Amino acid sequence: MEPVSILFTQLREIARGTIEILPQLAVSLFVVLLTWGISKLAQSIIRKVLSSTGMRQSLKELFQLLTAIFVWVVGLMIAAVILFPGLTPASILAGLGIGSVAIGFAFKDVFENFLAGIIILFRREMRIGDHVECEGIEGKVTHIAIRESHIRQTDGQLVIVPNSILFKNPVVVRTDQDQRRVTVICGVAYDVDIDKARGVIEDAVKSCDTVITDDKPVQIFAQEFGSSSINFEVTWWTGSEPVDIRRSRDQVVAGVKRALDDAGIEIPFPYRTLTFKEPLPLEDRCSDAQDIAAE
Repeated sequence: MEPVSILFTQLREIARGTIEILPQLAVSLFVVLLTWGISKLAQSIIRKVLSSTGMRQSLKELFQLLTAIFVWVVGLMIAAVILFPGLTPASILAGLGIGSVAIGFAFKDVFENFLAGIIILFRREMRIGDHVECEGIEGKVTHIAIRESHIRQTDGQLVIVPNSILFKNPVVVRTDQDQRRVTVICGVAYDVDIDKARGVIEDAVKSCDTVITDDKPVQIFAQEFGSSSINFEVTWWTGSEPVDIRRSRDQVVAGVKRALDDAGIEIPFPYRTLTFKEPLPLEDRCSDAQDIAAE
């Protein structure tokens, strides 16, 4: 019977200890519920305060998240001190410090993307709706979150990019400005008057409605002596969206080709001249064919 009495004694001690901490447990639960309410209220206040600013939506959500985390950390610390009177805020902070180091090593990549996301959210150079290119990924930015960014490629595919990639590598923002410069190469034959060809090409480019001519010049430069043509570098300005670039290039190439044809200026294709060191024998196949037909 002695083991049974020991068991009952231990159960009584556990029950007595549980009853003794019931008031602290109730108060701790009340503090947790109060923390939940304060967290919701604080997020609502932050949302209303930031709604009148021109801040990005993702940045507003970040401030709401940080506010909620701060409120919950303080609330849980108070609840823990009430439930376990032996704890002190200093010991809790020390434990959090040691734990944060271990968690930091375990989730290094997660925290790296998190910090990179915060920095990216404060950037003004890359906005939602911009067309960007980074590490071979090119498309439209549709969402910027704390850990990752969403880029919709021109073929419709969605690429989820960790923010650390966008932070550590060069990012080309193609729509940072409303206008972009486009360049194509156009060749004319060697026997064509260069100044005449330049004028025809320039007039053709300026006649395109996708070409901006108000404050941006159309530039035509003779670039090089090609294998079968004099090559011109044709440069103009148009919209910065990818579809604007493709549409304008199509219109300019078609317009320049039409204008050169109308002016009688040849756009040559590559010629090849074959030189042999020794004379080649020639066969008169027409005569052979006639002889065979006569037979």
